[in-house]
Amino acid sequence: MTGELDASQIRFVTRGVTAEEIAAVTAVLTAAAAEQAAAAGDARPSTGPDAWERSQRRLRTPLTPGDGAWRSFAG
Repeated sequence: MTGELDASQIRFVTRGVTAEEIAAVTAVLTAAAAEQAAAAGDARPSTGPDAWERSQRRLRTPLTPGDGAWRSFAG
């Protein structure tokens, strides 16, 4: 959506809609479309953690094979 909404793109299927109701709905939808377009333009794609965040991760403890080694995983 481009953010600019033409009133001719809105179709009312409800009968008896007044001119004031049409104007109100058009204003709200136009504002919502503009807000959505602005938010989409501001959003930057997530590329995952940066180098600082990766360096702050805790190191995983070594895995120890053997009988019962995985029992602490569930508890």
